[in-house]
Amino acid sequence: VAMMASDNDDMYVSLIEGFRPRLRELIMVQQVLVHLHFIDNEQKERITKKVTNEGNQAAAELLIDAVIRKPHSPGWFRAFVVALEEAGCERAADYIQDKLPEPEVEAENDYFVNLVQLMYPRLMGMQTKEVLVHCLSQKLLTQADGEIIDATTANQGSRVGAGELLRRIVRGRDGWFSKFLDVLRETKHETLYSDLTGSSPDCYNFICPLISFQTFTRERAQKNLNLTAWTLRNQVGLIFFHSGLRIIDLVQVFKVCFVILERLFDSPSVDHTRNSGQGASVRRSPEKADIVLRDYQAEVARPALEGKNIIICLPTGSGKTRVAVYITKKHLDNRRAEGQSGKVVVLVNKIPLVEQHYVAEFLPFLKRAYKVERVSGDSPLKISFTEIVKNNDVIICTAQILENYLERSNKGEDEGVDLSDLTLIVIDECHHTQKGGVYNHIMLRYLKQKHKNRRLKKEEKETLPLPQILGLTASPGVGGATILMKAEEHILRICANLDASKIMTRSLGEFKKEQRKKVLKIEDRKEDPFGDVIKKIMNAIHAHAELSPTCDLGSQNYEQWVVQTERKAATEEDQKVRVCAEHLRQYNEGLNLSNTIRMCDSFSFLNKFYEEEMKKKTTPDDEEKIQITNTERFLFNLFKENKEELQELATKPDYENDSLSKLRANILQEFSTRQSARGIIFTKTRRSAIALSQWIQENSKFADIGVKASHVIGGGDQSVVKPMTSAEQRDVLTKFHKGEINLLIATTVAEEGLDIPACNFVIRYGLVTNEIAMIQAKGRGRAEDSSYSLVEVKNSGVAEKEVVNEYRMTMMDKAIEKIRALEQEEYDKRIMEYQMQAIMENRVLAKKKKQKGMKNENPSSVKFSCRGCNEHACSGEDIEIIEDMHRVNLTPQFRELFIQRENTTLQERHLDYETNGYIACKKCGERWGSMMLYRGLECPCLHVKNFVVTLKGKKINKCTKWSELTVRFSAFDYADHASQVAESSDDEDE
Repeated sequence: VAMMASDNDDMYVSLIEGFRPRLRELIMVQQVLVHLHFIDNEQKERITKKVTNEGNQAAAELLIDAVIRKPHSPGWFRAFVVALEEAGCERAADYIQDKLPEPEVEAENDYFVNLVQLMYPRLMGMQTKEVLVHCLSQKLLTQADGEIIDATTANQGSRVGAGELLRRIVRGRDGWFSKFLDVLRETKHETLYSDLTGSSPDCYNFICPLISFQTFTRERAQKNLNLTAWTLRNQVGLIFFHSGLRIIDLVQVFKVCFVILERLFDSPSVDHTRNSGQGASVRRSPEKADIVLRDYQAEVARPALEGKNIIICLPTGSGKTRVAVYITKKHLDNRRAEGQSGKVVVLVNKIPLVEQHYVAEFLPFLKRAYKVERVSGDSPLKISFTEIVKNNDVIICTAQILENYLERSNKGEDEGVDLSDLTLIVIDECHHTQKGGVYNHIMLRYLKQKHKNRRLKKEEKETLPLPQILGLTASPGVGGATILMKAEEHILRICANLDASKIMTRSLGEFKKEQRKKVLKIEDRKEDPFGDVIKKIMNAIHAHAELSPTCDLGSQNYEQWVVQTERKAATEEDQKVRVCAEHLRQYNEGLNLSNTIRMCDSFSFLNKFYEEEMKKKTTPDDEEKIQITNTERFLFNLFKENKEELQELATKPDYENDSLSKLRANILQEFSTRQSARGIIFTKTRRSAIALSQWIQENSKFADIGVKASHVIGGGDQSVVKPMTSAEQRDVLTKFHKGEINLLIATTVAEEGLDIPACNFVIRYGLVTNEIAMIQAKGRGRAEDSSYSLVEVKNSGVAEKEVVNEYRMTMMDKAIEKIRALEQEEYDKRIMEYQMQAIMENRVLAKKKKQKGMKNENPSSVKFSCRGCNEHACSGEDIEIIEDMHRVNLTPQFRELFIQRENTTLQERHLDYETNGYIACKKCGERWGSMMLYRGLECPCLHVKNFVVTLKGKKINKCTKWSELTVRFSAFDYADHASQVAESSDDEDE
């Protein structure tokens, strides 16, 4: 036993020694000493003096020496771990327990630490006490940290206290940076928030030199070139000479440069062994060996390895991405062997896929020989995308970012990217390369240049090089086709859009996994008193508004009818019908919810809606009265009269829908008959995903058989339900990977592309869309003996739709085989025809758009009236547009017409702006849009769907998006508005 304890002690010492450089940065010595009881008081005094005389890091060295000094007392290592955790040094505790972050997560964290250190001079101007309170509530700091920071602030001032806060906060676990950004937003430190997210121009001057220096040092280290002091001094001088930074700022930048150097040899992308120690080797995830393809993978990859443009069509879970990594590596190897550089861009259509492809596929296999980077819409690196492309071999990014920078280049801006800069583009989920999609915008540029090159070649002029194209998909679909010929045409158009010389598919043979499939049909409720009360309310509203719907309440047809009724009433300024239609839509949703999830969830939804509607009729300070019409009073009273009965019925389980009963039985069966069950439930809406997750978590029967459920939903802001950030999605999926969660309830966000570990059952709960989604969802069940179940929900028609999708899937397979059987000459001819058609259609569309824009270019001809009370709000000449996206009105007259409210569900966080509550009509309380904080200016941002729009006196019947209004508004003049605000502030000061 003594020998085993000694061996363990030696292992613990090796771990601590290996991570000594990292521990030196992460340990807060004085707090740790309080909790360390196996170090004698004399030694503690020496360490404390070291803190005072030489600083925390020097004292941390002494502390580590004291901890690992022999002889070891029993349980010393565990006591050290506990002391670190109690002192708020959780990251340090994680390292010595071998709970290591992924290399890319650690690199990202180091970037954030560097960034905060770089911004010290600005961040020290924060309101320390206010920020401290929020940091404590977010658990970014311990209570002991708070006391020390509070005392420092009181004794030495706010700036010194801020420095103490920043030094402690960067030692937190991964995720501290995003929480800190939240704190800055909550405490109204908008400028500091902009600095840290890279949205302010001044901050850009800081970050770009830092990135340049980091890139330079990594390049030289990777090539094993000597990083001498002379080389580094020259490089620092070259980079920062042109930066335009002040001397005082340069000093701070230099400090961060040396932090970068200190971390350089600990980076996962640099293969250095010096000073690594045993701990360092534990820390880095091992590089993956060379990729070995299965026979079917090698077969579909063959034309791409010959440099041809192709589409690879393989089922979900068959390793398409791994094939793409293999092709990428061979492409770069071949170009390097020929003495040419290669540049590969991997395009994805969802932000979480950027991180997934980077971490799980491209980085592990390519980092030894090539530089790999990822950029997405919520990444600070987005601001330097051109530099990222120049300085890396493989860039994984969302398609919109590449399109934005291609457009910049097209407009002649400096910070742009050309297709000719790239040598290979990999397009994930390439079936989206169709009209209107961002993939298609990129490929249209490609096709135009390709056909221009043909003309230039005939004229014996120089042509522009174009990248090779590799498309990946599990299913191109049939595009709604009902006959084989149309399905074939749909797939050929996708091939044409991607300029694919072939579509490659192959039977998986022995690797194919067959699924057991079952459809669970439901019985109608014998009694539905909850639904009957809702229908009674709806019929009362019909009578009040004199409406006569011809379709069943709760059906999709009714939903369409009520939307059209509301739109028509708004155009005709019939407020009675408009308001009634809006409330009928909510009751219809309530009926759907009671058929899908619990009655209590339906009641909560309706109750929340009426609480929000009542809030609209009161101003935040109660100073002004907001108009309540007779119809609104009728609707409020109608709900109030029936509220108690609905609430009581919602608690009676006898009346629950049969769909939930079938789902419960299915889940219990899967978990009780499998040794290790892991599954996904796909559902239609965010609201139902959240409610189902709560239902499972609250049901003890599920907990008894080991069900650990959570939900994952989309990150867009189209729904009124609070979206999930990409970080939150990533956290849930990571837990699912590790088995901490074994049942995932997801909307369609998880159907396509996201790398979800092998599941042994998939359930689609009242959700059937098209054949592509069906194939994607089925593909999530990758384990042996997996099952695929479809649970019916009332009025969903899923069973019938599933049969249609099965037919379409068979038709798609036949269409692909027909296309593959075409002679190459015939195939090329048809592809050329579709490409020319696409180019011509694009030209005609652009011409029409231009003519339409010119025709309606006078904004003064557009008038906006409140959708709620028809009061005139403004005209088009009052509106300005920010970044070709946000329509704002900063006129004093407009400010007099609205009130501002807080909206806790708003989660928009962009690099240049943030939403800060919403604005509503002062007269009737109808929501008009959001209050946007843009570079320090409060800008009322209008949502066109909330207004009745007239163009030259004629009402526009449907105008729910700004893209449907072809008027050219003036560009936002930031300098002019900022100077006006500054002048008014000066006047107030006087």
